[in-house]
Amino acid sequence: MKLTRVLFVALSIAFLSSCTNDDNENVSKGSYDNGVFVLNEGNSSGGSVSFLGDDMVTFKQDVYGAENPGDVFGKYMQNIFFDGDKAYIIAGGSNVINVVNRYTFKLIAKIETGLVNPRYGVARNGKAYVTNANTYSFANPATGNIDDFVAVIDLSSNKVESKINLNATANRIVLEGDKLYISEPFNNDKVLVVNTVTKTLESPIIVGASANTMEVKNGVLYVLASPFGGASKIAKIKLSDKSVTEVVFPAALKGAENLDIYGTKIYFTKGTGVYNMDIADVQPAETPIFKYTSTSQYGVMYGFAVENDKVYIADGGDFASNSKVYVYSLTGSLQKEFTVGVAPNGFYFNN
Repeated sequence: MKLTRVLFVALSIAFLSSCTNDDNENVSKGSYDNGVFVLNEGNSSGGSVSFLGDDMVTFKQDVYGAENPGDVFGKYMQNIFFDGDKAYIIAGGSNVINVVNRYTFKLIAKIETGLVNPRYGVARNGKAYVTNANTYSFANPATGNIDDFVAVIDLSSNKVESKINLNATANRIVLEGDKLYISEPFNNDKVLVVNTVTKTLESPIIVGASANTMEVKNGVLYVLASPFGGASKIAKIKLSDKSVTEVVFPAALKGAENLDIYGTKIYFTKGTGVYNMDIADVQPAETPIFKYTSTSQYGVMYGFAVENDKVYIADGGDFASNSKVYVYSLTGSLQKEFTVGVAPNGFYFNN
């Protein structure tokens, strides 16, 4: 009888503990948990952020404005990156990074010094690393292509503590281990490598002109390059030894963009078409999975992502009025359409 009672009590405690853990896992951390942020680049009048819930029903067009009324968000919004429960939103046209709680979107701080045309950022171990275009060659021919830098930010103080000069142009950035990998699609033929411990440049990796979107999976950095007038290709960089193999695309896929790896497939776009290939394939098929309809002159596939068994497409529209986001199944069935802000350019999943 005593053993039975002890067993009953033990099982009861285990059951209650399990229920409590399940309940804690299901508790929302804020209004913007479990969904995707759409960054709307905007223009000289300012940008915005929209939120789409995973249920495809919850939607708010201007999250930042709703949660921080009266605050100046910034112009030409460029990128969002996360660290812990914080989101860092880069306003490239204002040289500002807005720091918010990623679940409530309430403003915490602004990083307003040490940035010059900031582009993309990553964070780890209390530090953020943000590429800065600095000056541009059309305005500063002498040094515009060699003065870009990485701003190193102390996230405890939200201050730029140092910068790493790159002697090259820089745009997108990936952090893997203690190394930064930086691409630039217009004036560079290499992927830059920065050691975050020593804050110095290591030997770059030559991948050819117009390297842009990239992603790391299983120790390999996949870089999509689409040089003007040349064949698009994916450079596969084995990070352990920096060796490079290439997948060269057929002529019909010149101008491929927006590499995104989902599961065992590499997704990319060309014009209004969405394509994919297995990671191990030696060449992609020339036929798209599907196409979407766009009348935008310069904003076709302005933002693209594959996540949660869905394809997310942002259309830049006319860059003056609110535009559209489309959500498709992986086979190309339209699931939902939303009107977001001006010039949506990226998706950031908050799960």
